[in-house]
Amino acid sequence: MTPYGRPLAGIVFAVLAVASFAVLDTATKVASLTIPVMMALWFRYAFQAFATSAVLIPREGMAAAFRTSHPRFQLLRGVLLLATSVFAYFSLKFMPVGEFTAIVMIVPLVVTLLAATSLGERVSPLRWILVAGGFTGAMVIIRPGGEGFSWAMLLPLGLVASNSWFQMLTSRMARTENPLTTHLYTGWIGLVLTSVLVPFVWITPATTVEWVALLLMGLMATVGHFLLILAYTSAPASWITPYLYFQIAFAMLGGWLVFSHLPDRYSVAGIALIAVCGVAGGWLTMHEARQQRRSAQLPVQPIES
Repeated sequence: MTPYGRPLAGIVFAVLAVASFAVLDTATKVASLTIPVMMALWFRYAFQAFATSAVLIPREGMAAAFRTSHPRFQLLRGVLLLATSVFAYFSLKFMPVGEFTAIVMIVPLVVTLLAATSLGERVSPLRWILVAGGFTGAMVIIRPGGEGFSWAMLLPLGLVASNSWFQMLTSRMARTENPLTTHLYTGWIGLVLTSVLVPFVWITPATTVEWVALLLMGLMATVGHFLLILAYTSAPASWITPYLYFQIAFAMLGGWLVFSHLPDRYSVAGIALIAVCGVAGGWLTMHEARQQRRSAQLPVQPIES
């Protein structure tokens, strides 16, 4: 039994979370066809802010719910997630859901790269190979210089950059911050920032499909992030990471059901390479954690004179 106590529940929460994110991305692509970006994101963050407040504030009280040791980090984290959302919106406007999701799933590999270059963490040669493999998979999907290439296909790489720094900051803040408080700040910071611009772009949704897409964006973002919090509090990250790649399958299913899109053979090869490298990275993390625990349990040998 792990110190977390519920590893299997954590895995279930993770799979449900990535299913929610796949629905979020599919709904975002639907909304991007007719709804301005800031208006769509305003709905998404408004739902998260009010839903999280309705749950947390009655239970903790206003002061406790917003108590944080690092308000500047909370602001920066909210800005990074908003930037990630903007990149996601425009990426999905021009790209199929499955291919977009596959490129985004190189984030855990990029976080490994950032940990090595920014935090000075030791990275094994095998992990460097997996990082290179993930980037290669992304390039196979994008295919710079190919017939189907356009500048818009580079947008997911901007999302990967902003989301990787978001994940690094989240990992650091998790040591001192209440995850639900962080979730609350994320919603309200995104809502405040988008509220500044939404009056200039507001249009009233004209169809039921548009309303459903906007509501699903808010609901699935809120539920997905909350489920991910539950996953990481129920099981170690090394257990959770490999199951995050189920999002690619869910995204491809959503793209097929809603847009009748199936990736070509090159995209399938790139998606497969990213998934294999990502799952292998998760396995490697688990293996290294086990080795560290075994080393810590070895008795100290006396020095013979």
